[in-house]
Amino acid sequence: MTDKDSAIAATVMRERLRLGNFIRGRVRDQAETEDILQDVFYEFIEAYRLPEPIEHVSAWLFRVARNRIVDHFRKKKARPISETSDLGGDDSELRLDLALPSPEAGPEAEYARSTLLKALKQALDELPENQREVFVAHEFEGNSFKEISARTGVTLNTLLARKRYAVLHLRARLQTVYDELEI
Repeated sequence: MTDKDSAIAATVMRERLRLGNFIRGRVRDQAETEDILQDVFYEFIEAYRLPEPIEHVSAWLFRVARNRIVDHFRKKKARPISETSDLGGDDSELRLDLALPSPEAGPEAEYARSTLLKALKQALDELPENQREVFVAHEFEGNSFKEISARTGVTLNTLLARKRYAVLHLRARLQTVYDELEI
């Protein structure tokens, strides 16, 4: 085993748990989490073998993981709503799925995180109350659309439409913040 191989193995062993927890906190499906983790480490191995060294390996890994998570949700977003098999189950195509920087990733990441959360709060305040209530109940409280419907008496289709409009508004509002922060 070469020195580079040893360094790669040591980094994978050291960062696997933290990186896995970071991804798991943003992706519901365990298999998808493992796939993303493997993709990140594959990309790390390829990049590590290049002549130019990676500075700040941990930060590099988390940046790549965040990019893979965003890619994952972009692929899911492309699916039409009609493909949803169970309205109360996996409705991830209607999720906002913020790729918030990890609080452990340093002061720049902490600043980006607080800026995004502040912008999210402002954008949420701009929503009509019925859209905000559905978004908060689903995204933050973890209620399924079926549970929200049973509690409020509002039909599933109406809840889905309200959530969709909320997500579209929030994505548009937060995109400028993401662009400014270059996340």
